Amino acid sequence: MKVIATNICNEPRTFVWNGKEEQTGIFKYPTSKKLLLTKSDVQKDTIINRINHGGENKACYLFSADQYPFWKEKYPNHDWNWGMFGENLTVEDLDESKIRVGSIYKMGSALVQVSQPREPCYKLGIRFGTQEILKQFIDQNHPGTYVKILEEGEVGIGDELQLIQLSENTLTVQEFYELMFLKEKPKELLQRFMENPAVPQYKKDQMQKYL
Repeated sequence: MKVIATNICNEPRTFVWNGKEEQTGIFKYPTSKKLLLTKSDVQKDTIINRINHGGENKACYLFSADQYPFWKEKYPNHDWNWGMFGENLTVEDLDESKIRVGSIYKMGSALVQVSQPREPCYKLGIRFGTQEILKQFIDQNHPGTYVKILEEGEVGIGDELQLIQLSENTLTVQEFYELMFLKEKPKELLQRFMENPAVPQYKKDQMQKYL
């Protein structure tokens, strides 16, 4: 896996939602500069809603460059560039079906741990000009992943993700994502989810009722 684009939002974008003005930092665009990953966010990036974005478990968002051809074909009239999905890092060969939640990687001078997939909200629909993309994004089953920053550092274009420690728990980012939306929660999958020490506690609390 290799970083092919570093993306940030320099200025928040204002939009109207349900008759009210809101702002978003999802309009991220490529920069030639390295990104400094801190414990709570990507330095100089715009985060509006810190309840749902940024913080320990969502400090930096990675999305697969391999998914772009699919979405470009679906939305051919968009002005395409890296960062379209609000990702800080566009990563080549990122495969959520193979990446385990809790695995630790070296990226540039930063040390990160895979924490959870991205769950789409209406602001992704704002970026794409249609809320239909939310269901499409869920069905596509390649959500990208957030990482927790264990050691702060800089990441730049061309940096590779070097696996430092493979999670002993086999839960993948894709399985985590599927579990969020399955009406019937498979017992074995739910058990691996609950036993994975890297899964954020608040996500486990949401799943407690299915045990």
